[in-house]
Amino acid sequence: MGLGKGEPDFTARPTEKVVTQRNASGSRAVIPLRYTTLDLFRNPSVRMGIQGLTRLISEHAPQAIKSHDISSYFGRKVAIDASMSIYQFMIAVRQQDGQVLTNEAGETTSHLMGMFYRTVRMVDSGIKPVYVFDGKPPTLKSGELAKRKARKEEAQGKMEEASEVGTAEEITRFTKRTVRVTQQHNDECKRLLKCMGIPYVEAPCEAEAQCAELARAGKVYAAASEDMDTLTFASPILLRHLTFSEQRKMPIDEVHLDKALEGLEMDMNQFVDLCILCGCDYVQSIRGIGPARAYSMIKEHKSIEKALPHLPEKLRANVPEDWKFDDARELFLKPEVLPGESIELKWELPDVEGVVDFLVKEKGFNEDRIRKSCEKLVKNVKSATQSRMLDFFKAQPSTAKPKKRPAAESPKKDTKKSKATKKK
Repeated sequence: MGLGKGEPDFTARPTEKVVTQRNASGSRAVIPLRYTTLDLFRNPSVRMGIQGLTRLISEHAPQAIKSHDISSYFGRKVAIDASMSIYQFMIAVRQQDGQVLTNEAGETTSHLMGMFYRTVRMVDSGIKPVYVFDGKPPTLKSGELAKRKARKEEAQGKMEEASEVGTAEEITRFTKRTVRVTQQHNDECKRLLKCMGIPYVEAPCEAEAQCAELARAGKVYAAASEDMDTLTFASPILLRHLTFSEQRKMPIDEVHLDKALEGLEMDMNQFVDLCILCGCDYVQSIRGIGPARAYSMIKEHKSIEKALPHLPEKLRANVPEDWKFDDARELFLKPEVLPGESIELKWELPDVEGVVDFLVKEKGFNEDRIRKSCEKLVKNVKSATQSRMLDFFKAQPSTAKPKKRPAAESPKKDTKKSKATKKK
């Protein structure tokens, strides 16, 4: 599937003239945009879950990570961390001057642009996405949130200074560090998803934990997030880079928790302690302890409690006062989530006119492109419904007596079609 007209291209290349919106005079104009998803990973205002965990798994459990093309997930249901995705879109979908995409009323539309076209692309690839939104942050996370706020305020000051004497690149860099995802951004994305017929879940607390719960309950095949702590919340399978553009040519990384634990030679409790020592969102990390040292500590001593007394005196002095690692452990092992078995996920035909009213009439998107994308949504939902009906009739019990297979007869290999029906 090629990049559709009007679809944002999340690449490190500077510009793509693909988006049409109303300009200040009210007429239609093509706006050059800057798409730089890589900036999400370079942005110091956001931490990507567990520090250094990807490298540890790559070194000690390489069999746990496999790379796939998006076509490999045809027919799969996937729970997506909506909050991380929206932040990604706010960082990546930019005008040439580095500012977020806005309509003629000055309203930010970067999040809607990213959410709409990335979702259409996934559905067109046969994926059935369900988005999960963050609820209230756990109290233990307040320290990390305060640090993020301070970093954003610092970036705001540097951006204003750069506006006076800096280069365009400096202005763009500091502007992206001031990005904030507001409740309005979340609410607008929920409204859009409802019009598109895509289900979403409002988590009581952390979205990654709820995604992991849906995967454990068998409601979805995997959880999709850029946050590695989705594994720490015990998601059996984590998908990374799923919401990146096809033009990035970056494969989707599929990480299996059981194989990671096997390669690391740890049980789940030890893995959680490893993640806390590496550095997570809930407690301060210990200065001087990086991923490699954290791994060797847990391998040797099996838990944080047993490892700390064996630290060199210089490192013991770096352990934060009243370090609540046990509270962080509890948050990972017993997160506040909605029980997966109680959640019903339903994908429906999109309300095309509802999408058009919202994106075109209210937000100034190009009507032709929006309608063409909606046609893809309708087509894929209908084909999925038809496939389910065919599967239902094929699955009806036969009245003929079953035949006994001779002992020497080997089982027949599954056809591609039968394999597809086994997918969630």
